[in-house]
Amino acid sequence: MSPRADAPARPAARLRRFSRAERWIHRTTAALMGVCVVTAAVLYIPQLAVLVGRRELVVRVHECAGLALPVPVLLGLASRAFRVDLRFLNRFGPHDRLWLWAALRRDRRRQARPAGKFNAGQKIYAAWIAGATLVMLGTGLLMWFTHLAPLVWRTSATFVHDWLALTIAVVLAGHIGMALGDPEARRGLRTGTVSEEWAKRQHPLWRPRP
Repeated sequence: MSPRADAPARPAARLRRFSRAERWIHRTTAALMGVCVVTAAVLYIPQLAVLVGRRELVVRVHECAGLALPVPVLLGLASRAFRVDLRFLNRFGPHDRLWLWAALRRDRRRQARPAGKFNAGQKIYAAWIAGATLVMLGTGLLMWFTHLAPLVWRTSATFVHDWLALTIAVVLAGHIGMALGDPEARRGLRTGTVSEEWAKRQHPLWRPRP
């Protein structure tokens, strides 16, 4: 028997994807967003409102979670790794257009979906959820501090806030569904590392720094 036959298998290479600060930013933001969605559901679905009760407390929790929602990202700007990833998320290149075109055609071939550290879908989601959060914060303040604006503004703010909240819930459900279908991506957010094979398959243009 060859000596190599008894040699231990080489462990799969792991690549650093997210820093500890980035993982905590994601977890804290997700927790706050979850509180906002759950409390909003309690406030607007009669069956849940009756089941939970204590509407004033639910309103206060919803307001506090909404005000705190941008805080993790603002604090995270102190992290260099987070700032670098924000620049990646904010840049669209020719390969992103190819990725989107392949996604629209449901073409799942690896060569049809080139992506750097973040694919085009993740970039669009990040931009959309950031903008939606700011709109929700602004409309929420108009609804909370009634003296800030005339009645017509507050009425419009309520309409936008309610319907955008429903849209956010739907988009978040899709985001969670996609995450559930990719265990390695979830592991990257949990531990900060991903397998080299996964990175080559899902993000072939990504060049991790040593």
